[in-house]
Amino acid sequence: QVQLVESGGGLVQAGGSLRLSCAASGRTFSNYRMSWFRQAPGKEREYVASINWSTSSTSYADSVKGRFTISRDNAKNTVDLQLNNLKPEDTAVYYCAARRLATMNYNYWGQGTQVTVSS
Repeated sequence: QVQLVESGGGLVQAGGSLRLSCAASGRTFSNYRMSWFRQAPGKEREYVASINWSTSSTSYADSVKGRFTISRDNAKNTVDLQLNNLKPEDTAVYYCAARRLATMNYNYWGQGTQVTVSS
């Protein structure tokens, strides 16, 4: 059974940092793209960043480029998201998701972790 479990969320002041982690289990993800999404209250879920598990190629939403960094740890089977210079508008529930490289549909989702940035 595939599981994605996020951790690392919390409350931080503007300008601060957090590190989110997504523990992936239940299968190998070598032909998957792992992504982070977020959803703020009353807003649509939005894409944040993604990484190709095998090649480590990354992409970012413009709103987080230069502040967030996505990475993966093969030994721990985790996908991490380093959040720096946080802004109040980054407040949201952050979700980890996985999709096969050959598709655009995300097969697996985590339960989410709350990030709250105070001004």
